[in-house]
Amino acid sequence: MTGIKKCLDCFFELIHCRRVFKWDILGKEILEIAFPAALAVAADPVASLIDTAFIGHIGPVELAAAGVSIALFNQASRITIFPLVSITTSFVAEEDTVAKMNIKSEKGKQLQKADMLDDLEKGAAKPNAIEENVKLEKAEKGAAKNSDPLENVDKLPSDLMSTNKKEKIKKQKRHIASASTALIFGTILGLLQAIFIIFSTKVLLGVMGVKSDSPMLAPAQKYLKIRSIGAPAVLLTLAMQGIFRGFKDTRTPLYVIVVGYGVNIALDPLLIFVCGLGIRGAALAHVLSQYLMALVLFIILTKKIDLLPPSIKDLQFGRFLRNGTLLLARVVAVTFCVTLAASLAAREGPTPMAAFQTCLQVWLTSSLLADGLAVAGQAILACAFAEKDYKKATATATRVLQMSFILGVGLAFVVGIGLYFGAGIFSRDVNVLHLIRIGLPFVAATQPINSLSFVFDGVNFGASDFAYSAYSLVLVAIASIVSLFLLSKSHGFVGIWIALTIYMALRAFAGVWRMGTGTGPWRFLKGRSPP
Repeated sequence: MTGIKKCLDCFFELIHCRRVFKWDILGKEILEIAFPAALAVAADPVASLIDTAFIGHIGPVELAAAGVSIALFNQASRITIFPLVSITTSFVAEEDTVAKMNIKSEKGKQLQKADMLDDLEKGAAKPNAIEENVKLEKAEKGAAKNSDPLENVDKLPSDLMSTNKKEKIKKQKRHIASASTALIFGTILGLLQAIFIIFSTKVLLGVMGVKSDSPMLAPAQKYLKIRSIGAPAVLLTLAMQGIFRGFKDTRTPLYVIVVGYGVNIALDPLLIFVCGLGIRGAALAHVLSQYLMALVLFIILTKKIDLLPPSIKDLQFGRFLRNGTLLLARVVAVTFCVTLAASLAAREGPTPMAAFQTCLQVWLTSSLLADGLAVAGQAILACAFAEKDYKKATATATRVLQMSFILGVGLAFVVGIGLYFGAGIFSRDVNVLHLIRIGLPFVAATQPINSLSFVFDGVNFGASDFAYSAYSLVLVAIASIVSLFLLSKSHGFVGIWIALTIYMALRAFAGVWRMGTGTGPWRFLKGRSPP
């Protein structure tokens, strides 16, 4: 009971949103990272929608074939992408923060000593040289303390340097071993995925329901095989996005993604219709745009850091594999819950399935928007934990969760009103529309819970709490699977949505429990040292 009380106290503290709109340094930093990240996430489905529109002009069979192939490719990619990007963001943020602190500390000491020697040689030592040296040591130890957790973040020796000297230090390339490791893993996983899909295309399409006598099989095979060639580029691009997120730079990937998908959209009509390649042209346009994005991001990245580590021993293969395996289990648990819900809805018949699919897509829309806040929270928290700035860690976690709750409340109204009056966009069937309106209260009312759940993922990853994220979600998935079977059997369509609501509520509760009880990386909230 004590643990539950602490969790409730923590929850009410999180939704106490008086400071959520405060336009301070922390608020600006979160939004500067979150907004471009959310736009980058939204760019892919928008581009895919336009891509699908061009394929639709080839013919209905090709459109259906591309739909199945895209779903299959995305599902295969998701298994590897999510763990890779999540781990990369946290590890790069931690390592980059430590590297910056070391460089600034060393350069600050050297410059301070040089200035003092110059003054002594000239016989005109600065009166406050000793005082500046004391300030320097305090800054290095993080001794300066304030009520505002952000005021201590940038008080490092670089503040004592001249602008020119700081620019020289800033331009100096650093070795970020986790970035190099992420690129190696991205390349290997991309190649393995491409080889696996290319040589098992027919079998995989059969699993997706495309039989050997289906007219969709031939165009689906053509599209999927060509699209799979781009798998290494997709994994590399997303790995590099994780690296840039670790640097708290979400603008650069956004610009490159917009340009890349712009090229994709421009190539579609050229390759499909002018060159007469049909559905193969659509796949080729996507592959070329992915390799273009990967190349541009790689060139930009080489200007920021030295991607060749001093030694192979510096690479973090064990750390990536260990935590990647944990997050892989987590992805499987999440995917299984949603897939099982769709499967149970399909057993209810085509009408409930059509209504369920519509509600599900709208229900998950918040993940695209909340993902930006999750990325911001993860990047800032990883840096704060690396600096052992626990005041900033607390302030950041609280603020992003408050923002996610406000976002969820806003989405509840938008989704509720939009789906009530706009359900006709998805279907004209009276029975489907009736079921959509039955599911509407669940879809709208759970938006705040959904947003909190997704942002808690970023908070946990920022604290490098990968083990708890994996184990807790596996337990949540087990409870949710049981509720899905029981409630779907007794209450049908409504039962499935009650079970999904329980699933998201348990996910949010798992996040609140970790912080509320002050365990794991949050031990400092109870006055104890983190592990």
